[in-house]
Amino acid sequence: MRRDARPGRRRSALVGLTVAGLLATTTAGVAQAEDTDEPGATVPVSFTGPESYALSLQAQDPPPGESSFEIGLRAPGDPDPDGDGTSRPIHQGDWTVTIDATALDGVADVHLPCDAEGLVATCSGYEIYAGEVANQDWGIGLGVSDESAAGDTGAIVVTGQGEGLEFTRHTVDVLVGGPEFRMRRPAEPDGFAAGDVFKARMAFRNVGGVAADGVVLRFTGSRGLTFPQKFSNCAYAKENEDNLIHMRHVALCTFEGTFEAGAAYRVATPVKVKAADFALRDTFAYRFTALDPADAGNLRGSGTYQQGGGKKLTLEPVQGGGTYVTYAEVDLPSSNTYDLDLVGDRVKGAQGDTVQATVTLHNRGPAWIGALRSGGEPVDFTVQVPEGATVVNTPADCSPKDRENGRVVSFWCGGDTPFLENTTREFTFGLRIDEVVEGALGEASFPGWEDPNEAKPGNDTGWIVLNGTGDEETPGDTAGTGGPDDDGSGNGGSDGSDDATTDGGAAGGADDSGADAGTDTDGGSLALTGTGAMTLGGFALALLAAGATLLVVRRRRAVPATVRTDDAAA
Repeated sequence: MRRDARPGRRRSALVGLTVAGLLATTTAGVAQAEDTDEPGATVPVSFTGPESYALSLQAQDPPPGESSFEIGLRAPGDPDPDGDGTSRPIHQGDWTVTIDATALDGVADVHLPCDAEGLVATCSGYEIYAGEVANQDWGIGLGVSDESAAGDTGAIVVTGQGEGLEFTRHTVDVLVGGPEFRMRRPAEPDGFAAGDVFKARMAFRNVGGVAADGVVLRFTGSRGLTFPQKFSNCAYAKENEDNLIHMRHVALCTFEGTFEAGAAYRVATPVKVKAADFALRDTFAYRFTALDPADAGNLRGSGTYQQGGGKKLTLEPVQGGGTYVTYAEVDLPSSNTYDLDLVGDRVKGAQGDTVQATVTLHNRGPAWIGALRSGGEPVDFTVQVPEGATVVNTPADCSPKDRENGRVVSFWCGGDTPFLENTTREFTFGLRIDEVVEGALGEASFPGWEDPNEAKPGNDTGWIVLNGTGDEETPGDTAGTGGPDDDGSGNGGSDGSDDATTDGGAAGGADDSGADAGTDTDGGSLALTGTGAMTLGGFALALLAAGATLLVVRRRRAVPATVRTDDAAA
């Protein structure tokens, strides 16, 4: 509900509030009852939701049906004690929750849920469940009013009551027009390639209504980007090491001082970002936050941080305009190459036999395929079923593609990403030989789309040769004619003598020399019958959807790394 009369305006310069508190979004703790099943026991109930909210002067009122944040209920215990996917109430009886926003009168427009009178809402219910998921919650909307001004403060107080229940009071502190940062957009330098060093001029502008007392900078790089410099006011970690899509090298730097509203600042020393030889569309991102340096821990992730050494990284004022954005990130480098190689198999058997034929997908590097922007979509290819054979066992990552006369005769297969450099994926089909056809071929190939990062398109086709004579032409297949002898073992076409079969590998590529600041330091069973040649369907490799427009293709260079500078913020 929007309140027009505002007789009780409260304005103060961050009275009783800190920027750190306003940016935190922790939820209230829960007191655990020793035994809520005991007759007459009081059930402790707490409220979930932010402890503070910073209302931007640039913010618009939330659209109808949406809220700025939510307040919910949490009770002790396991929400699913029986493990059967259901939740049962731990309390039944009338209760009410009061959301009191009168302290925001004259500070902000407030939209309250339930039965609201003025700036007070009363919400009611009957059941309370363990945990928080099954309990009720309520959305609260905040917007800037005509009278809102930078530095205005207020609070929303949430309380509850009900027989047999003990509610913990919850307060949401609100600040209008506090410090609000926009970051300078980084840009990849012309000609930047794997192995090069990017010198990032990270910068921000305080577009909020008041100055910030202290700043924290967090910058990150995905697997192929590392930070060879170490600064004494920065701590370093590696987060999400068990998930290479989300894995990041992280630096967290603190800066004391006052950073005025309307002013822009940048790092006085460009920070080096080293691209490994395998890097391709790796993500570098950074964000400045108006946070007291003492509270920098609020921005830490899952990694274990180690303090840097050497010189101190400092900030300096910067003049002039430029593009400042909410999220500052760039993919580095946008050009590199990999060698995707499809290798087939040569197998033989008698009528009625079942043989195992393996198609192997290699990434011979030098680049990895991270597919970070697409969230790890697979590298797709098709596999035809050789004439006279029926597929009785299908790899887990393959699914039917084409049919003839109601029969599946080809498959879509996908190699999981991230697909590291010098690794392989194997796709083994169980083929029942219904009719012996000499030299029956099943082609494995990528969709017919040009891939600017593919270094050797000539080996992008592999072949399953069933009961071959040795005279078959299998162009593009590393293990085609001239490959291992047909011995009926089902292993004839396996190549990969120079490939690792694991996705492990160090990020590498950190160059500790020459720093100008700081211290350098596979399935199911399915009977499917194949015939001869097929017209391949096509759609773009998922990896092509993950990056921006590519103009340059570079091979790995046997030259020293060069240093590139992000001059956009200089």
